[in-house]
Order: sequence, then C-alpha cells, then structure tokens
Amino acid sequence: MDREPLETLSGDRLGGCLVGCRSSVRAGPQTHSASRLSAAAAIPGTPGVRYWGDEVPPDAQRWFEATPDEIAERYSGIVGRPHAYLAMSGGGGDGAFGAGLLNGWSEAGNRPEFTIVAGISTGALITPFAFLGPEFDDELKVIYTTTSTKDILKMRGKFAPFIRDAAASSKPLQELLARYITEDVRSAIAAEHRKGRRLLIGTTNLDAGRPVIWDLGAIANASDSESLNLMRRALLASASIPAAFPPVLMQVKANGNTYDELHVDGGVTSQVFLFPVSLDWRQTKEKLQVQGTPAVYVIRNAQLDPRWMEVKNRFVPIVMRSASSLVRTQGVGDLYRIYLQSERYGLAFHLAFIPDTFSRVANEEFDTGYMQELFELGFKMGMSANP
Repeated sequence: MDREPLETLSGDRLGGCLVGCRSSVRAGPQTHSASRLSAAAAIPGTPGVRYWGDEVPPDAQRWFEATPDEIAERYSGIVGRPHAYLAMSGGGGDGAFGAGLLNGWSEAGNRPEFTIVAGISTGALITPFAFLGPEFDDELKVIYTTTSTKDILKMRGKFAPFIRDAAASSKPLQELLARYITEDVRSAIAAEHRKGRRLLIGTTNLDAGRPVIWDLGAIANASDSESLNLMRRALLASASIPAAFPPVLMQVKANGNTYDELHVDGGVTSQVFLFPVSLDWRQTKEKLQVQGTPAVYVIRNAQLDPRWMEVKNRFVPIVMRSASSLVRTQGVGDLYRIYLQSERYGLAFHLAFIPDTFSRVANEEFDTGYMQELFELGFKMGMSANP
C-alpha cells in the first residue's frame, strides 16, 4: 500500500500507517463483511480502550456490579471526593478561547482538578494538558498563540480535492503532536488514569457513521509499545476535518480478521460530549461516594448566536455557510443535551462560550493574531469570579 510515511510521529514501528497518501487503498475486508465485524473490532495490543459513543459502554453493567472494595481499589483517587467534569468542544482556531480560559482559571487559583476530561476536535487537542493540570498551561498558551495555518496543514494543490483524500496534508499537525504528546506526557496521563480519573476524546467512524469514544488514559496505561503512537493517532483523527485533512486509518482486528477503519473529526457526529449515553449518573455518584454536588463545566469554543453575513450566490460560499450553520446548531443541541442530563442527575451545570461582543474575523483557519486576541479574552474570563 502506498501511504504517507510517519517518521514525523516517531521512529518506532507504528503497527500500520496513519493516513492515506496517494490513494485510499485500505487493508482487509470492506463493505458488508467489515460492517458485520465492526461491533467486535479491537485495536491490536490495546483492547477495551474505545467504545461507541451512541450507546452504553459494554462494561457498564459489570462496573455497577463491582463490590465497594473493588471500586475503592480501582478508583482510589476519586472515591469519596468532590467531582468536577470538563467537556471541551471543537472549533478549530477558536480553541484559543478554551486554552486562554484554562490559563486564566489557573491564575485565579480556583480551577478544580477534573475527574473526567472529554474533548472533540480542537477540544481533544486541549484535553491532555487540561487533564494534567495548570503545570501544562504554558504548553497550551504556546500552541494556541504562536501556531498558524502552515503549522497545522500543508495544501496539496488545487486539484487535490478531486483526485486525493483531502485538500491538505496533516503532516504539520502530526509533527506538532509528536512535539507535545511525549513519553513524559503519556506516563503522566497513565499515572492519573490509575487513580481513577478519565481522559476521553471522540472521533467519527466514517464507515459506520457513528461516534467513537477513546479512553486516552487507558491507552496511555497499556503495556503495548505502540500506546504513545495510538494516542497521537486518535488525537489526529479527532481533529481531522473531512476533506481538509486525510482520514486516519485505524488498523483493527475482529474474529481473526485485520482491516482498516476510516476515522475523521469527532465533530462530524458531535460538537461536545461528556456522559455516556443512557448511563444513570445517580448510580455512578453513589458507587463512587461522591462528596457534594458534582460540577459539570462545558467550554464551547464558538459563539452560540448566529452572525449575519451576506453570502454570495455561488457553490462554494453556499456550501461553506451551510456547513458552518449546521455545526453551530449541532453544537447548541449538544449543549442542551448535556444541560438536561446534568439537571436529570443532579449535577451543577456551568457553560463558557465566546461572547457575541468578540467581533474580530480570522483571515485564515489558524490566524495567529486572531488566536492571540481570543486567548486573551478567554484568559480574562477565566480570571473572573464566574468564568
């Protein structure tokens, strides 16, 4: 198979290629045969590190049947303590808002240690640093105030969308992930995972048309030598906007068969997520003996209200405006869902988003000046009494 080399991610063996290069050739059974295998598919060497995002996790019943002693041993760092949960949305360069807010929140001195951190797309890229705490705020600031479009993607030419899998190469983003998602970061995440804290990100399985939640902490804690590379691949997939970035090929095995799944941006199926579907959080609180009222914090890296703009009556402007409107309304729907779930389970809901008073328009997808200004806005909000 002719695929793009991954030396930029690691000098180690990668156990399969990450993204398509000159073709979309994929390994193993496809179409009907692969659809029958998808429910049982697992990542070689690290089983049980992901699950469908639109159904209850497969081990949920077994978890609720665990004894108090088993729970205390497996979740020693979160049992009998206050809980705070953080959900980070997608938003591309607007992720500078969330990065700034977290920095300001740390500076204010009242940022909690999050029991669960979940992220989609640019929010997924933020989550490892948000999960590890204020000591990683500097990394967030550098990434979201010095990065430009050329540091994220490399355009392939005007005909690429018609003959290849994407308009741009994600090689610069791969290099960025290799620079910041290091072995030390993996080890630190694994240590927190062993305490019971959870770090989750979302991708979209394009073949199945379904969301997939990846437990990055479980991946980091795996003994498999490829765990660091799998973390990077999952993060890359979560941020791989379809048509702009190549899909990420995830090599899986099921019933003795090996094949590639096609994964893209988690924002295709959800702009922000936190709770597994249909999981009774009241029982979860009781099982973990949570002290006080758990707090849900959602950072939406976008504005909630529509911004008026005159759209040219041409194909590309119409498609772009339609897509952006769909993303905005999908995001609002996701916020309502998390809010209603929080109300149902007796959790305190908190939301931060880019205010309508922020009127600057980015000149490109990752406009450094725009992101710096947005970071400062988020920082000031994080420093306030009620971010």
